[in-house]
Amino acid sequence: MGAADAEAAARLIAYGLRPKQVPARDAGYSDLVRKYHADSQFKQLTHSVAAGLGLLVLEVNQQAGAVLAATDESVFEIKMDNYARQSKIRERRETEKVLHGVIHLATAALAFPRPDDLANDTYVGRVSVEQVDSVVREACRILDERAAQADENDDPLSDAPELEQAWRVYARRPAAAATKDGRLAPDTTRGMISRALRFLAEQGFLVHINSDRGGTYRTTPRYQIQVRELAADRAFSELLDLDVVAVADDVGTLRAASSETL
Repeated sequence: MGAADAEAAARLIAYGLRPKQVPARDAGYSDLVRKYHADSQFKQLTHSVAAGLGLLVLEVNQQAGAVLAATDESVFEIKMDNYARQSKIRERRETEKVLHGVIHLATAALAFPRPDDLANDTYVGRVSVEQVDSVVREACRILDERAAQADENDDPLSDAPELEQAWRVYARRPAAAATKDGRLAPDTTRGMISRALRFLAEQGFLVHINSDRGGTYRTTPRYQIQVRELAADRAFSELLDLDVVAVADDVGTLRAASSETL
């Protein structure tokens, strides 16, 4: 393959780095996606160009476009400090990093609570600030009970070690409080969740629908592909195993388990 193909492969990767751009709104992007699937050599070249940039091609399709993930130490990797700056997080202490990690896990679990949801390319999930907060607080309550039981039995809590490190910090934070000008205080859990969901929307993973329940968003195909990768993460599995995310009906309406329907 020649220089023209290499340039085309690089253009496809460049499209993938623009999170809100999709093939349906760009004929050139759509043509490159078709070429990717029709030409196996071009597909291999695209993966090679991506690898040279420290990127992994997760998926390429007409719905999501080119979905990329940064490899370790890639210049495109979003590290916690960078995320903190983009999300305007005032405190960058380790506890803040843990809390935001839990928030993102809960958001992904709420968006796609069942394996079938992740496998179904037409599925669209919805999440809200209040939903995410309710789910994380329910997880905190369950882990608190397990820790108390473990103490009584003189047996260290080991069922969910990743989450066990975070629940105490989250549970101590107030859910909501207003600033002097009436805005949601940034250091509350719902203030943190609001920033996290806005960040995901800026990255093309969520789309803001309305302001109900503190802010409601729908998922995009790009986010579904990313969560498929996240589903292999141990902490994600631990959160689902707590059974704090449940499906109330066949169409995927969500609720926090052991709490009122959201």
